[in-house]
Amino acid sequence: MSDLGPVNPGHAAEAAWVRRWRLRPDADPVTTSSSTLIPVRTEFGEPAMLKLAQTDEEARGADLLVALDGRGAARVLERDGAAVLLERATGGRDLVRMVEAGHDDEATRIVCAAAEVIHGASALVQAADDPPELIGLPTWFRHLFSNADELGAFHRRGADTAARLLDDPREAVVLHGDLHHGNVLDFGERGWLAIDPKGLLGEAAFDYCNLLCNPSHERALAPGRLQRQFGVVVDATGVDAARLADWLVAWCALSSTWFEIDDDPRLAASAAAIGHAAVELRREAGAPFSA
Repeated sequence: MSDLGPVNPGHAAEAAWVRRWRLRPDADPVTTSSSTLIPVRTEFGEPAMLKLAQTDEEARGADLLVALDGRGAARVLERDGAAVLLERATGGRDLVRMVEAGHDDEATRIVCAAAEVIHGASALVQAADDPPELIGLPTWFRHLFSNADELGAFHRRGADTAARLLDDPREAVVLHGDLHHGNVLDFGERGWLAIDPKGLLGEAAFDYCNLLCNPSHERALAPGRLQRQFGVVVDATGVDAARLADWLVAWCALSSTWFEIDDDPRLAASAAAIGHAAVELRREAGAPFSA
């Protein structure tokens, strides 16, 4: 019998990678709709995470992690097709708990800092011998553009705002695409690093929008919270406030659309509510686009 013990037939593929890379399982596997995650130890005892992608999106994210080579994100230790072995976050700090403890501003700045490192690596990523495929924002917004009219006035407004932004592009950088408090983790001596990128290409301001909707819609909609964290992002990154507010309107409309497609009306409504608040932020930042 191997050191792995009896192999569960449902986990034969995972066991094969564990053997190939001389790993030791360190906890039970976790399977999501897009991947399987197995905490492991390397043959040298180092903590790592074995991730087996089950979607093209996850595979594309792994390609970006390889190209980033640890800049602002978890470092890839091994990669072969759908299988990737990552350094594992073992630090004791957690951004969601930080927010709950009253350190919301600090958590926002930490996520912004991780984003800026990733954005700053754009030239190196795109100049790599085998650069990753990156999805442009026009493609990312396709579901909003195709569903806006049937979903209602806010979604139409969000689609129009996205179209205007995309027709007036700023410098395109590598985007994480899904930055929030659960996707920036404490890696101990390596600091705060991002995991699970989507692998997008577009304006840097887009990457701060999901952060403003997290760690939960309820938190984002608490009185005064969105306005304050919006100001923290602007201060931490130097992004144009009016431009960021426009992207936030567009992002909330897209997010709400995805929840509608997934038949989750509660989250669709709360995403739209954040978007309505973003419209007010836009008015405060300057004259809105003409209708």
